Amino acid sequence: MQTNEQLLSALPADSTLAGRTAVVTGSSGGIGEAVARVLAASGAEVLVSGRDPERTRAVVDSILAAGGLAHPLTADLTAEPADVRAFARDAEAALGGRVDILVNNAGVYPGSRTADVTDDEMQALWATNIRAPHVLVARLAPRMAERGSGAVVNIGSWMARVGVPYKALYPATKAAIEHLTRAWAAEYGPRGVRVNTVAPGATDSLGNAKNADLLVEMAKGTPAGVPVRPVDVAHAVRFLVSDEAALVHGATLDVDGGIAATRLR
Repeated sequence: MQTNEQLLSALPADSTLAGRTAVVTGSSGGIGEAVARVLAASGAEVLVSGRDPERTRAVVDSILAAGGLAHPLTADLTAEPADVRAFARDAEAALGGRVDILVNNAGVYPGSRTADVTDDEMQALWATNIRAPHVLVARLAPRMAERGSGAVVNIGSWMARVGVPYKALYPATKAAIEHLTRAWAAEYGPRGVRVNTVAPGATDSLGNAKNADLLVEMAKGTPAGVPVRPVDVAHAVRFLVSDEAALVHGATLDVDGGIAATRLR
């Protein structure tokens, strides 16, 4: 089975998203990087954002080297709403004044058992996982609706619908994102803006590097038998923002190897 990087390095170029612009939050690594590179390979002009300028620039350079179009923009989405709105404004400007695709990928997942979650962790989860997507949709989706077209994809999690004893607040934020997806689909869908969620499973990404062994064990009990790769999630995002998904509204697409729907043992 090819690795995530092997697949990203050999992405075939196509014109599925030619002429469209995309903002991908938290795209300086992991799932967000894969989404940015896959969308760019399909012709989209991509705004790559992250907190680390060097990592953000490196993703842009990889897209440019492959013949795509991309721009870097450093952003901290735990910032106050006014700052997140300023980020949206700057992202629009970098993309020529128009955002056709918004991928709310940036997220944090600190904390463990309920009594051990710190106040700072609690605030970071709320600010990054719920408030920032809400602010960005409120700023960008109405502009899409004015033009009569656009697509928003929120990155959720398989944990949103499964209760586990070792982490409660993070899955709750992802459950909220699933509901926001449905509400935004109802609000903006009639005006041409499709809103959907992709829910990854146990993903072999940069943020989970220290838990690599645990991911392998979790994946053994799934039909896929292996952890999800970021590029697998990115392909699902590309489908949902493409014309092929024209009648997909308010859906949650699980890319989790079957972890949420099945039990093999």
